[in-house]
Amino acid sequence: MRTPARWARAEWGPLYAAVRDPLRGRGLVAAPLTLAAVGLTALLQYVQNQPWGYRLVQDLGAVRADDPLWLALLRTPLSLFVPALDLPVWGALAQILLVFGIAELCLGWWRTLTIAYVATLAGTLYARLGITLGAHAPFGLPWTDGQVVDTGPSAAVVGLAVFVCWRYGAYTTAGAVTLAMVVEVLLKENLAGKEHLAALMAVGLLCLLTASRHRATALSGRGPGLPPIQP
Repeated sequence: MRTPARWARAEWGPLYAAVRDPLRGRGLVAAPLTLAAVGLTALLQYVQNQPWGYRLVQDLGAVRADDPLWLALLRTPLSLFVPALDLPVWGALAQILLVFGIAELCLGWWRTLTIAYVATLAGTLYARLGITLGAHAPFGLPWTDGQVVDTGPSAAVVGLAVFVCWRYGAYTTAGAVTLAMVVEVLLKENLAGKEHLAALMAVGLLCLLTASRHRATALSGRGPGLPPIQP
């Protein structure tokens, strides 16, 4: 049986090495997208808590299933950075700093932003489908969820965490994050939890497509499968 230290090295060693090298060379400047995301989230939190700013943030970045689809799609990019009003903002900022930061250092800023957007968009589109199916259908939602604001940065954080863990071989950690989201839905069946599952399904599909592409490349003799990502 492996000791905890050996298990930790096997689980997180490649991920740690991928994060360590750019941080040693450039420090936090190596993750400009993450710094911008933290700053934008903090700014939006401040603005939406002002009497003059709540409606502004809602109009620009609050996505609801009852919104017209074109309007929801316009708001979705900014909705990644609009924190929930009923949760402490420091939690959202810490999640973004940690998960976005690790993802950006490992994958590069544009891959990080793409995966975050795909995860958030999956949750947004699922909410519409779930309400169409109705509360009594499998994976359905009650019509009252149509006016609930989407998850904000949390779906992107969950999706990025699972993708990065999968990409660098931290499979137990990826499985633990996924299990935690399933337990969340079982204990507290709400829109946010189900949107997290939709985000995980979308990211799982990205993982499958990525693995299939590299496997095809390896079988064709053009190179090894799943080489380290260069940001």
